Amino acid sequence: MKRHPQNSALASVLARRAIASAIGATVLAGCASPEPRYYTLAQGPADVATLPAPTPAASTNTLWLEVAPVRVPERLNRPQLVVRDGGNDASLRLLDLARWSSPLPDELRDALSQRLQATLGAVDTYQQGLSDVQPLYRITTEVLRLDADVGQRAGATINWTVRRLPDGKVVSGRTQAELSAPGEVDGVVAAYREIVASTAKDIAAGVEALRR
Repeated sequence: MKRHPQNSALASVLARRAIASAIGATVLAGCASPEPRYYTLAQGPADVATLPAPTPAASTNTLWLEVAPVRVPERLNRPQLVVRDGGNDASLRLLDLARWSSPLPDELRDALSQRLQATLGAVDTYQQGLSDVQPLYRITTEVLRLDADVGQRAGATINWTVRRLPDGKVVSGRTQAELSAPGEVDGVVAAYREIVASTAKDIAAGVEALRR
């Protein structure tokens, strides 16, 4: 059968277009931006199981806490993790592919609350939304410093206050930490979790001091 020249030319054009489209799709797929990874400071179920069990006194008499939102420097209040840029104290870097699962003040507050409730056998009225319950102790926290050099170290300086209600008696303290953070971002987050645990331990000691 004799093939018509116009049909051959049209088939050739269509074939070239199909090849070009396939190449374009491959290039676009290769250039697609990687998805960011999200991190949390809260403990998972396995971690929570290792926390101290509530004391008998706390399990029989409810200890009501109010863990207020944590204050952080505005430079850290970003969706991305903020780290030092090459160890330069004056230079910071935002890790676009490493982000907090919620705003950093919420991450810190929720992680502290989780630890305190487990350690003291307490209930956080703020977290539980119990606006009609008067807490016995109000806890406020301010992060002065939270920084890291990826693959090397992480550190923090955190001020905290425990106020007993209604008499207003206060215990205040400061938690400072410098930890090694081997690995990449996972190591930094693991170190931050340890810092949160140390801060919660110090705050719990402050609560116990006011209960005596």
